[in-house]
Amino acid sequence: MSVENRSSNDDSSSHENAEQQVIAVDEEDNAIELVNRLEAHTGEGIRHRAFTALVFDPEGRILLAQRSPSKRLWDTYWDGTVASHPVEGETYEDAARSRLTDELGITSDQYDDLRMTDIFEYKRFYENVGVEHEVCAVLKLTLTDLALDPDEKEVAGILWAPYERLCNHPAWYRQLRLCPWFEIAMRRDYRGLTSLTP
Repeated sequence: MSVENRSSNDDSSSHENAEQQVIAVDEEDNAIELVNRLEAHTGEGIRHRAFTALVFDPEGRILLAQRSPSKRLWDTYWDGTVASHPVEGETYEDAARSRLTDELGITSDQYDDLRMTDIFEYKRFYENVGVEHEVCAVLKLTLTDLALDPDEKEVAGILWAPYERLCNHPAWYRQLRLCPWFEIAMRRDYRGLTSLTP
């Protein structure tokens, strides 16, 4: 979600996220104001709007994408599948379509079932580097065409994993180090705890 080289952590003002904004929200995902993206992920953080999009194949496998080593937060962790922040005036669905194309080369003609299935609030700190405090929407889609073209600046690796097996036996996949927002989304999905209100 945030991108920064560890070696440049001391010079936050030059970080690319310092020039971007995210949407600060209340507990019910009502927009409050635009805030600096880097500030929203620093210190105690600022609650803001985010999403994660889970990509499946027709056999029920989920596409895991390894976050680039250049990511500021949760670098080299595995995400399922993309995660980011809608910009002002953008729907969750439009934001997901955009990131799927930018990060993995997935275009809208490769699926026809994109839908929002859940939304939840969470807060997690990453080492001494930063924090995620987000109201996170979950979207799902199934690819009819599995062609991918990952952007190396965003994605370090890809892996198709049996979703039911991953849900049932997370310890078997512990070496992958899953992103916290994906783990929460997956556990809520598997336990039937999904809700369209945070």
